[in-house]
Amino acid sequence: MITRRDFLAAIGAAGTLAATQACCTNGPRAATGGAGQKTIDRLAALARHSPHVTTADQGAVLSVGNGNFAFNVDCTGLQTLAAEYKVIPLATLSHWGWHEIPSPPGMDLTSLRYKDFPFYGRTMPLATSDTGQKPLYDFLRANPHRLNLGRLALLLDGRPISIGQLSKIDQRLDLATGVITSRFELAGKSVEVVTACHGELDVLGLRIASGLLAEERLSVELAFPYGSTESSGNGADWTKPNAHITNPAPGYLDAALTDFSRTLDNANYQVLLRHQPALVAPAAPHTYHISTPGTDTMELSLHFLSGHNAQHPLSPSVNEIRNSSAGAWSNFWSSGAAIDLGISTDKRAGELERRIVLSQYLTAIHCAGPLPSQETGLLCNSWFGKFHLEMHWWHSVHFTVWNRYAHFARSIGYYATILDSSIARAKRQGFAGARWPKMTSPDGEDSPSPIGPLLIWQQPHPIYYAELAYRNSPTPATLNAWREIVEQTALFMASFAQFVTDRNQYVLGPSIKTVSENEAPETTLNPTYELTAWRFGLSIAQRWRERLNLPRKVEWDNILARLAPPPTKGGVYLMQENQETYSKTWAYEHPALLGAMGVLRGDGIDMATMAATVRKVRETWDFSKVWGWDFPMAALAAARTNQPEAAIDFLTMDAQMNRYLPNGCNFQRDNVPAYFPGNGGLLSAIGMMAGGWTGGPISAHPGFPANGKWNIRAEKFGQWM
Repeated sequence: MITRRDFLAAIGAAGTLAATQACCTNGPRAATGGAGQKTIDRLAALARHSPHVTTADQGAVLSVGNGNFAFNVDCTGLQTLAAEYKVIPLATLSHWGWHEIPSPPGMDLTSLRYKDFPFYGRTMPLATSDTGQKPLYDFLRANPHRLNLGRLALLLDGRPISIGQLSKIDQRLDLATGVITSRFELAGKSVEVVTACHGELDVLGLRIASGLLAEERLSVELAFPYGSTESSGNGADWTKPNAHITNPAPGYLDAALTDFSRTLDNANYQVLLRHQPALVAPAAPHTYHISTPGTDTMELSLHFLSGHNAQHPLSPSVNEIRNSSAGAWSNFWSSGAAIDLGISTDKRAGELERRIVLSQYLTAIHCAGPLPSQETGLLCNSWFGKFHLEMHWWHSVHFTVWNRYAHFARSIGYYATILDSSIARAKRQGFAGARWPKMTSPDGEDSPSPIGPLLIWQQPHPIYYAELAYRNSPTPATLNAWREIVEQTALFMASFAQFVTDRNQYVLGPSIKTVSENEAPETTLNPTYELTAWRFGLSIAQRWRERLNLPRKVEWDNILARLAPPPTKGGVYLMQENQETYSKTWAYEHPALLGAMGVLRGDGIDMATMAATVRKVRETWDFSKVWGWDFPMAALAAARTNQPEAAIDFLTMDAQMNRYLPNGCNFQRDNVPAYFPGNGGLLSAIGMMAGGWTGGPISAHPGFPANGKWNIRAEKFGQWM
């Protein structure tokens, strides 16, 4: 099988085109609209929406990062108020920082028993039940988990600082440079903290200025935790100091550098602290205080490195870190697409533009790493820090239509690394090809769950990604890089579809869970979204074979010709057969049937019926019980069915899960305070509305209303699939 290294090497040339070529057939569009203006003042749009924090607002946690690493701060520019910030836990997270606690004595991690689900004359074993095996089930669900790499906090007189001690808070994130400047008063003295992250290295740069430093009243605490098996939070357990090791090795270059070597069971990493002229002293197990007696300025750089390295790199200075951050963000903002709603008169335009701008910044940090993103990104943990592969689309596909393909390409090599285990999973369940996991981690194992193993809507996603890669770079290298992934994905899809003689049709289910997850798997049959995804995936897989000069597979064509049609009743689509979609029993959770023409291109979908379905969903659905990405999913369907006013209504709906915090995060609930599928979905919808879609109207920004209130300036957008 192709390795991740080989895979990324094969598509690497394609990734470098991100600045000049959109992931589309027709290339990026020029600027349109706005009284003939051809160039957007991008810096002005960034300045309008750069966060300005004047209180200890727990909905205004800010991030610096580079896609692989993120440091998340309170109003002090550090994690000083970690004990008091309860809305968004303060964490330092990365894509490489994972931890697994030792299994209890006698526990056999390979002995999990599967529940057998009926499947057309046989059974399908899935890891969905903890009955009689809860300790093992819970262990596998919680391990491995993402690890908080450390906490940095200000201290006053050697003690923690509380919110009540701060005054005159004035914090700004400069979106143009990715640098946070935090000013406030503490004990009657001004304090300034400048926070930045290197654009390529996992290095944090801090500059702290205050007379309290010279007085030896203000210091910085660097503390390291154990890994946490809590499902959500900051990924830190501070109650087990004897379970991990921190070994500081001072002065490996000179007295201004300290190397902290960290060991947590099977996890190892280092933090290289450059602290000239500060002093570092141990204060408690895994805790160190940094001070600068006699001077009112402290500069620190902290380089976080996976593993234990015998040869240490020279950590960059704070100025080098800030310059790297500014350069990386300058390239990001100048190279991709842009949209300006500044002269639109619709009262919703200002807030919508704020969400668009901040979502670009946030997803570049939290959804553009070498692995698919967890649903709360690198901000805090959700579902133990694991990622959900059905959500990979929502986190990252938007980069392609925003002409930032390279940001998407970073994570798609993951599928090559888990192909073998996905083939083994399908074989164990009695299928051909590769069955991709749902909730997983770098190892690609499917975490036990009452729902996850039953889902199938993520299965065609790698084929979708392959097609995006080919649109970006239609070369033999791209075809060969994705060849095995496309083939094995389609083999599973064909194997999973079952022919029912009485119907003379291929069907999907039972036993399955649909996107909405609110039905019994043993009775779920032919859901609209999944049927459309199967048509799309097998059609693209056949086209892929043709590009490789291979014959079409007869079996796949037979399935495409005889796959059950999406169910309808009364002129609208249903979620699945035998389900009254629009009754109160079912009209909540994800209205996934809309994704069949929006997220997907509508294979087998009738335009008029889908247009009526969009209207029916808008009238009857309980939008207090949906998720953040459901609003842009509905907007995508509304735009594609020529209902642009409805698209705006969906994106700006006043609903519980459609709230965006002052920092731009899509808030869902207490244990999911930042939901980046919502941010990414918003950008996908705006990208399609601004850049158009294959087979759509030949007009500027066709997904926006032409009512005179939406005066759009847009440039460099690709065309949606």
